[in-house]
Amino acid sequence: MLKTEDLKAEIRRMCEEKDAIILAHYYTIGDIQDIADFVGDSLALARKAAETDAKIMVMCGVHFMAETCKLLSPDKMVLCPDLEAGCSLADSCKAEDLKKFKEEHPGYQVISYVNTTAAVKALTDVVVTSGNAKKVVDQLPKDAKLIFGPDYNLGSYINEVTGRDMLLWNGGCHVHERFSVEKIIEMKKLYPEAVVMAHLECKGPVLALADVKGSTATMLNYAQQSDKKQFIVATEAGILHEMQRTCPDKEFIPVPPEISESGLECSCNECQYMKMNTLEKVYNCLKDENPQIEIDSEIAKEAVKPIERMLQLS
Repeated sequence: MLKTEDLKAEIRRMCEEKDAIILAHYYTIGDIQDIADFVGDSLALARKAAETDAKIMVMCGVHFMAETCKLLSPDKMVLCPDLEAGCSLADSCKAEDLKKFKEEHPGYQVISYVNTTAAVKALTDVVVTSGNAKKVVDQLPKDAKLIFGPDYNLGSYINEVTGRDMLLWNGGCHVHERFSVEKIIEMKKLYPEAVVMAHLECKGPVLALADVKGSTATMLNYAQQSDKKQFIVATEAGILHEMQRTCPDKEFIPVPPEISESGLECSCNECQYMKMNTLEKVYNCLKDENPQIEIDSEIAKEAVKPIERMLQLS
C-alpha cells in the first residue's frame, strides 16, 4: 500500500481525473479532513456538494450522511468509503418502529433529527439539525402535537428552551451519552479560565455545566471568534483537528468519557464508526467507484420533502 503522503496525492489526482469531490465530517481523522474539498456537519456538506458541478462525491462520514448526499444530489454518484460505518443514533430509530409509533399517536407531526436514515426521513414531517431545531420548532403552531426523535437529549433541550411538551423518542449517540460530568468539574478547576463547550446531544447535566451549547459548527465558530485561549470541548474529538487548524494559538482540551469502550479511562471520546473512514478506503472507493449509495425511488421522493420544509422554515 502507498505511503500516507502518496495516498493523499493519488486521491487528489483521481479527484481531478474523475471530477470528484471529497466531503469530510468534522469527526473523521485529520488525514481525511486535510484532503477534503469541504469539511463540516452532515447536512451542510450535502447542501454544499449539491451546489457543485462535481459528478462524483465521496462522503467520508457515516452511512446516513451519504444517503443525505444522494437525496440532495440524486443524479450524482455518491460513494461511501465503508458501508459498515453506521451511527448509533440513527440505528436507535428504525423506520418500522417509527411507523408503528405514528400509528399509535394519530394527529402528531414527526420532527426528525437529520441523524436518521432516508427511510425514517420518509416518515417525517420536518427534519432539523442541532443548529436550527429551536428555530424550526418555534415556527410550528403552539397547539401542534409533536413527536421528536431520535435524540432524546436534543429533544429534551428543545422542550426546555421552547416550552413545548413534545413526545421524545428514546434514542441517543453513544459518544455524546458517555461524557463524564465529574471530569468536566475537575477540568474546570484545572482550567478556570477555559470556556466549556458541549454538543446538544449531550445529557442535561453536561449541558448544565457548559458555557456554550450548540452544534459542532456553533462550537467551532465560537472558538474562532472568541478572544479566550482555552476551551474544554464535549463532543467527538475529531473536531479538535479543525479547531486547532483554524485557531493555532488556542488550546482545546477534550472531555474524556466516563469509561472507554476498552474499560479503561482515556483522554478523548471518539466515534469508532467515523474512524472507519481511512485514506486507503477513500483511495479504493474512488478507484473502483464503489460502493455507491442507492435509495429506493419512492423512499427518496418522500424523504426529500421534510428536508425541503426545514429549509423553508429555517
